[in-house]
Amino acid sequence: MISKEELLNSDFAKQFKNGEELDGFLKELFVRGTEQILNAELDSHLGYDKHSKRGNNSGNSRNGTNKKRLKSEFGDIDINVPRDRNSSFDPQILPKRSCMRTGVEKLIISLYAKGMSNSDIEQQLIELYDIPLSTSTISRVTDRVKEDVMEWQNRPLEEVYTVVWMDAIVFKVRENSRIVNKAIYIAVGLTTTGHKEVLGLWLGKNETSAFWMTVLTDMQARGVKDILITCTDNLNGFTTTIQNIFPKSQTQICVVHQIRNACKYVSYKDRKAFTSDMKEIYTAPNQEAACYALDKFEEIWGSQYQYAIDSWRNNWTELTTFFEFPLEIRKIIYTTNLIENLNGKIRKYTKTKMSFPTDDAVTKSVYLAINEATKKWTRPIHNWSKIFGQFMILFGDRMVI
Repeated sequence: MISKEELLNSDFAKQFKNGEELDGFLKELFVRGTEQILNAELDSHLGYDKHSKRGNNSGNSRNGTNKKRLKSEFGDIDINVPRDRNSSFDPQILPKRSCMRTGVEKLIISLYAKGMSNSDIEQQLIELYDIPLSTSTISRVTDRVKEDVMEWQNRPLEEVYTVVWMDAIVFKVRENSRIVNKAIYIAVGLTTTGHKEVLGLWLGKNETSAFWMTVLTDMQARGVKDILITCTDNLNGFTTTIQNIFPKSQTQICVVHQIRNACKYVSYKDRKAFTSDMKEIYTAPNQEAACYALDKFEEIWGSQYQYAIDSWRNNWTELTTFFEFPLEIRKIIYTTNLIENLNGKIRKYTKTKMSFPTDDAVTKSVYLAINEATKKWTRPIHNWSKIFGQFMILFGDRMVI
């Protein structure tokens, strides 16, 4: 569709004396076009055209028009909206109780999703589109997203997911006149067709295994019967929680999280050599070689940093799950980088908000940020045909329920 700016610079615009005259023509064209569409919608609703004899004794008929003031890219305009005697006509192009064009609503929601505040959106609409909207009106528009969130959060899920990555991201939210930390729990699943899908978002207190049980139970209630592999951080009790809900699932603790935790208290002067030696563990070709590398690692660093070695040994089973799989599967399960990248994009879109006034506000913002961040999730992951074959060999009886 040609933009207003392109139209202003076209040969068509030269027949008008100035931009104001062209704006007036476009505004009139918009009004006429909208009213024609509204009348066509009413024809479809009634089942017969205006003045048609088919309308006689049909039980419903036209009943004049109502004038409605509409906010659009042409400013405030008056539209004659046709009505029927039964008051059952609800036009799609201009729904009841709506005072603005759908395109304007989508623009507001898009700007909000990209992290702009209500006052910033108000200023942007005035400066670029000459559309005067109050912050309260903008807030009401974005509040309608709550219905979308509810529908999305309760949608049915697939019966089987090959991999599910789980992580939480913390935001500051106002509660009882105080600013507190709250966690948004996020789960991303890999379907049997190789597509990534955000399974939901859940708001709770700081990340705990107990709340993750609520998340997993919700996923189960929405239709998930089996998860082949779960990828998590090393939150205490997380693996037990998963096995309580999905007992057949194999859990892989994120190796990158383990490296960070092991290095947390290592002296700066030792860190380079320490991480280099630790790399031998998780880059080993198999679990036996990894176990040998851990023993050597302990010989070198055990006297200084025994807690780091203990953290590997205490979580060894879950840290080395990826060794049981072919290299292609190992690459996608040994870390939670996929969901951490998603969290980074969510942070990007919400970084302008130092804190959120309500739980609904943070949920709405994260939902919109997820929509923006996942727009390109339209294709299967790289090399899926080969990975799918490997999953079929390893889990053939569980891939289809």
